[in-house]
Amino acid sequence: MLSEETITAIADELVQAGETRTPVPRLTARYPEMTVEDSYRVQNLWRQRSEAAGRVLVGRKIGLTSRAMQMATGITEPDYGIIFDDMVYDSGAKLKWEDFTGARVEMELAFKLKKDIEGPRANIFDVLDATEYVIPALEILDARVEMEGRTIVDTISDNAAMGAMVIGGNPVKPESIDLRWVSGILFKNQTVEETGVAAGVLNHPAAGVYWLANKIAPHGDKLKAGEIILAGSFTRPMWVNAGDTVFADYGPLGTVTCHFE
Repeated sequence: MLSEETITAIADELVQAGETRTPVPRLTARYPEMTVEDSYRVQNLWRQRSEAAGRVLVGRKIGLTSRAMQMATGITEPDYGIIFDDMVYDSGAKLKWEDFTGARVEMELAFKLKKDIEGPRANIFDVLDATEYVIPALEILDARVEMEGRTIVDTISDNAAMGAMVIGGNPVKPESIDLRWVSGILFKNQTVEETGVAAGVLNHPAAGVYWLANKIAPHGDKLKAGEIILAGSFTRPMWVNAGDTVFADYGPLGTVTCHFE
C-alpha cells in the first residue's frame, strides 16, 4: 500500500487537474505497486477535500458494469465514484465542453432511493424495495488522469471518471416496468451512434446497485435514502465535441438531451 504522503500528493494532483483541465500522467505508470485499495483511498480523500470546499454528496455512480463498457476500456471489474450536487443537470442543459477533459457520453438508468441499502448481503429485492423511482439519465465522463493505458486503479482514483449527469424523461416505479428490457437509442447531431438494453448491466440494472452496497459495507458505509445511484452504462462511451447535441430516446421512459457549447 502507498504511504499517506503519497496518497495525499496524488489527491492534490487530481484536484489541480480538475481545475486546470490538464490530466495528470497515468498513476499506475508512476506507482506500479498501487492497489485498488490505494485508489479508493485517493478517491475518499478527494471526496473529503470536495466536501470541505462546500460540495454536497447526492449520490454514487457505478461504472464498468456492462460488457460494452468493459470491452471499450479493457477493464473487467466494476468500480464506483461520488456524485456531488453540482454534477447533476436537468434534460435540455447547455454544458460548456471546455469544462470537461475528453468528454464522452453514456446511456444509463438512475435509481432514486427512499430507503437505505446496507450490505454486505444486500440483494436485488433490497434494491427494488428501497427504490422510489427509476429515471433515464446520461453520464458525461471526464478524465483527470491520462487515458492511454489506464487500469481500474487509475479510473477509481479519478472518481470513476465521473464528470456530470443529465436526468430527464419519465420517472417510473421499479415494479411498473421490466427494467431489464428498458432500451435506448443514443443520437449525436441527429445521427444514431449507439443502442442498448439495460440488461447489459450485469443482467439487471439493479444488480449494480446492490453490488455497490455490498462493496462499501466493509468501510462502514451504506447507500442512503434520498441518494441517486447511477447504475452503469449499457452503451459504449460516445465522444462529443463543442457544438454537439446529444439526444437519448428511452422509448416509454421518454428522452434526455443536452448540448455542448
